[in-house]
Amino acid sequence: MRCIVLLAALAMPVVSWFSQSGAFGPTNGAISDRYPTLLVAAGYAFAIWGVIFLWDVIFGLWQLRRRRPDLPGVRGWAAAGFALTAAWMPVFSNLWFLPALAIIWAALVCLLMAAVRAAPLDATGGQRAWAAYPLALHAGWLTMAAFLNTAQVIVAYQWLPSADMFGWSVVLLALATLLAWAMNQRLRGHFAYPAAVVWALVGVYVKQSGWRLPGADTVSVLALAIAALLVLQTLLLRTRAWRHPTVAVVAAHRHRR
Repeated sequence: MRCIVLLAALAMPVVSWFSQSGAFGPTNGAISDRYPTLLVAAGYAFAIWGVIFLWDVIFGLWQLRRRRPDLPGVRGWAAAGFALTAAWMPVFSNLWFLPALAIIWAALVCLLMAAVRAAPLDATGGQRAWAAYPLALHAGWLTMAAFLNTAQVIVAYQWLPSADMFGWSVVLLALATLLAWAMNQRLRGHFAYPAAVVWALVGVYVKQSGWRLPGADTVSVLALAIAALLVLQTLLLRTRAWRHPTVAVVAAHRHRR
């Protein structure tokens, strides 16, 4: 399983390079322009994939020599999440929207599970840096990407009005906020997960500010407000953890028993 994790981590940047070179079909950016939504982020925001891929590969290398009993519960979810992330790219490029939607949601579930299992209260500094944080960063970005992909599928298949997307876009944004809020709470606000979500939300703000679609300005303000609330939640969670570190670790040991 350890080798599979590393191979899956390495597959993501390789497949991404082919995808962005047009080997599988239109690039993600071209498809996004073809099916504009109120939840899409500015192009620069997608550069976070470079950080995600690099950190995931480092995790893959790090876990090769780790034999702690808690990591096997992480490896399977991580390997599945990495493989699904890689698979999503050619599927989406071929405009197979429904399979791509199923894949990205499955990838999100896997990465959320991996991130939670990699971040117990008594995790070592190494495990936090090389396992919990990269997995949480990946999960945080997918939290927003899954809802963006959902919005694009809605527009592509005309499931809901595309001339006036504001109402259902706000519903999707609210659901994404609830998921991000709950997962940030579950992960006790360690920086990687909320950082990815906030990065995505700021990207939405930048893209939607002055965008031609009806309701874009309002969505941009909402995205920025949600990002601010997530930052506030993270600060409160980290303050609580810093004030009561001993209680948290003791509770973790009791839970494991």
